[in-house]
Amino acid sequence: MARNLDPKCKRCRREGEKLFLKGEKCFSPKCPMVKRNYPPGMHGPKQHRARRTQYGIQLREKQKVKTIYGILERQFRNYVLKAMSNTGDSGENIMTILESRLDNIVYRLGFAESRGVSRQFVSHNHILVNGKSVNIPSYSVKVGDKVSIREKSKKMFENLDKSTQKNETPSWLECDLKGLEGKVLGSPVYDEIKQNLNIPLIIEFYSR
Repeated sequence: MARNLDPKCKRCRREGEKLFLKGEKCFSPKCPMVKRNYPPGMHGPKQHRARRTQYGIQLREKQKVKTIYGILERQFRNYVLKAMSNTGDSGENIMTILESRLDNIVYRLGFAESRGVSRQFVSHNHILVNGKSVNIPSYSVKVGDKVSIREKSKKMFENLDKSTQKNETPSWLECDLKGLEGKVLGSPVYDEIKQNLNIPLIIEFYSR
């Protein structure tokens, strides 16, 4: 399945909420969700959101989470099935898998303004894990791993300033923004994910 190439702001309008796909723009008055808080399409503001069935609600939630983390269907399905087969709460297992992705860690540490940008940083060999270059965005970072910026790439990140970061570093990560490195202290904390996600709906979708 091909990656969704629709404009990022259009995807937020389709879901009816901010998915924070554009970094700084999402926090500014220029955000289309502020200016045009209605579904995209030719009917504009006169268009009403159709009442959804339970299946439709589950489907949209699945699509929303896939959009936020930039994951295609096959990989996401594998994540969910793996989370459901593991011991413990399936919802927490899913979020642990998603939040442990290297592209997400780079974003959470504040090295990139969005997950899309962090994915590019990883793919272009700017990121090190335990001192070794890793260019796979879906790489699963483990507790105790150190994530840093490659020495030759540090000039690209010179203007990073913790005071300008919109998302605080979560408690399970340690970040040295000046040294451009961070460390995974523990497993992702479900309660610290500050987006409106209803993971049980996704579990219901794949349990049909």
